Amino acid sequence: MLTRFNKPSPKISFLCQPSDTGVIAEPRPAKSALPDWFRKIAPIDLEHVGARDNGITIKRCMPFLDALSTGWILPLAAEVRLEIKDGGETVDYGWEFDRTMVSNHSPHQITGHPSTPRPPCKFHNYWAIRTAPGWSCLFVPPLNRPNGVFEAVAGIVDTDSYSAHIHFPFFPIGPDGLHIIEKGTPLVQVFPFRRADAAIEGEVRAETMEEASERERVYRNTIAGSGWYRKFARAKR
Repeated sequence: MLTRFNKPSPKISFLCQPSDTGVIAEPRPAKSALPDWFRKIAPIDLEHVGARDNGITIKRCMPFLDALSTGWILPLAAEVRLEIKDGGETVDYGWEFDRTMVSNHSPHQITGHPSTPRPPCKFHNYWAIRTAPGWSCLFVPPLNRPNGVFEAVAGIVDTDSYSAHIHFPFFPIGPDGLHIIEKGTPLVQVFPFRRADAAIEGEVRAETMEEASERERVYRNTIAGSGWYRKFARAKR
């Protein structure tokens, strides 16, 4: 019998066909796939440091970084060409890879959706995703990584029982023209979660005096000196 000291940690597995190994782009932990622009930005913009500005950039924003670096990035398997026309109402696509990369959903499936008349399309994914019993995956557009060409539709799949390939609907959001979407471009960000932990109870009420005092204390500490949230309020990573 396993004790809490030697019980294996739950993990997520990404499985591909043997012939696809080393050919299609591989999933990566989000923390190892930070956008180039974010890696290059300085934590402090010296040109803006002055009496009225501390010059701190988004590089020092821990909530922004944690959103970027949590979970996994599932990428586009191979290069795709998207040609957007007629203000987004028409989309043509093509590729040279030997597997289907994009297909269509029927517009009637999303009647009334705010993205219409842009057509619903679907990227094909060739990684089967498996999680431990009781675990599902939340798939969302890559957080804080807008690409200006397409946006995936969010969804949840019970990946402990559904082991088939999961394909990802998306809307073309780019301007008219030909867009080359490179192999490895992030399609979705994957967040495995235990379903039992997600089903927590909630409450809606007025805060107590003690809670108000604590909120004010935390806020004042946050603005009294840089880095307080990272040092004292953020959980260890």
